[in-house]
Order: sequence, then structure tokens, then C-alpha cells
Amino acid sequence: MHTKHKKTLAVIPSAGKGRRMGSQKKNYLPLAGRPVLAHTLAAFESSDLIDAIVIVVPHADEEFCRTQIVEKYGFKKVADVIAGGKERQDSVSNALKFASDRWEFIAIHDGARPLVTKEIIDNTIKAAYEHGAAICAVPVKDTIKEALGGFVQRTVPREALLSVQTPQIFRADIIKKAFTKAMDEGFLGTDESSLVERIGCQVKVVEGSYENIKITTKEDMAIAECIIHGRGAALAR
Repeated sequence: MHTKHKKTLAVIPSAGKGRRMGSQKKNYLPLAGRPVLAHTLAAFESSDLIDAIVIVVPHADEEFCRTQIVEKYGFKKVADVIAGGKERQDSVSNALKFASDRWEFIAIHDGARPLVTKEIIDNTIKAAYEHGAAICAVPVKDTIKEALGGFVQRTVPREALLSVQTPQIFRADIIKKAFTKAMDEGFLGTDESSLVERIGCQVKVVEGSYENIKITTKEDMAIAECIIHGRGAALAR
């Protein structure tokens, strides 16, 4: 069945300081020959369901991002590069204020998740079209325990537990309403979906990928390199 296209803006928060990477800004670090952020943008550039992209970067990094990433690697869908805020939620809020009423859906994706695929993006967007809100996630593989004071309190049943990823995609009016309510009440969520859940909206879960990792540590960079080289080898067969 053909899915009618709806105007969709991708917001890429990339303003994190990457404290666990030392003094380096992780999204500008080289990964398989290109900056981490360039890999992320390439996936969204490749999706026919994404019409435009807004990148949110640390204050004073706007020009660097435009010239050294957007222009250097030829990304045509990037509409603007704007400054972020103190918290991730502030950065996304800045982008939502920038977004005009012409956008029907807003896709939000971590700049530090460079291994997302076009398939995951498109599947999550289509689910959001149908349900109004959708996220991608994978089942938790490890045994999860709740601890207090250094001692196990209980083992948490993992059958219903998910490790949540991005993209997270929402109808524009829903996500804007959720952010307004959170701001008015001083609520700081761990992700955008948590804000949407607070206003009573159901969020559809789409299958993500264990390869869709977030770059947080130097070890993550090494893993990401291996995944990229593995994908290249598979395509070469």
C-alpha cells in the first residue's frame, strides 16, 4: 500500500559536550574517514521521507558545522544549523521554535548515532504517520537487577523491557504540545518520548537495531568502526 508523504523535518541534536570523550567533541571525531555527524546526516539525506534537516550544535560551532561538515560533504537537505541550549531538551526546544507550521512531522535523532539506517528511519516515520508518535527500540538482552546501597533488591523481569534509541518521530502538534507542557511544569525528560507520554499520547514501538549505537566512549568508536567495515564487506560480496 502506498504511503502518502507528509512534510517531515529532521532535528539532529549535536550539542552534547561528550564528557566521557575527554575534551574532544565526539560528533566531530573521524569515524571511517568522515566525522561522526557526517555519517548521521548521510542516513537522513538518503531518506525520501525526510524533507529538511536542522542541526543543533554548541554555541559558536554553527559556522564550523556549516563549512566543515554540511558544505564539505555536500548535504543538500540541511536547512539550517542553530545553537543548542544547556540540556538536550533545551536544544530540541530551540529547533522546535525554529520549525515553522509547514511541517507535519518532526523526526528527532541523536547526532551521536551514526549507524542508523535508512530502513529504520523510514519504518519509524511510517509508524508515526499511522499512530502520531513512534520510536525505535530493541529488547534488553542482559539480566536487569535493581540495587540499593550496593546490594541487589530484586531481579527485574526483562520480557517487556526495551532499550530505546532514536529516531523518535512525532506529529508536529503533539511534540510541540508536549514540550510546552514540560517547560511550563519544569519537567526534564530523558528523551522526547517521555514528554509525549506525559500528555497521554500512545507511542508506537518500531524495531531498531543493536548496531544503532550511541557514541559515548572511545570503545564505542572502535565498535562503530568495526560495524561500518563489516557493512562495507557485506556490500562487496
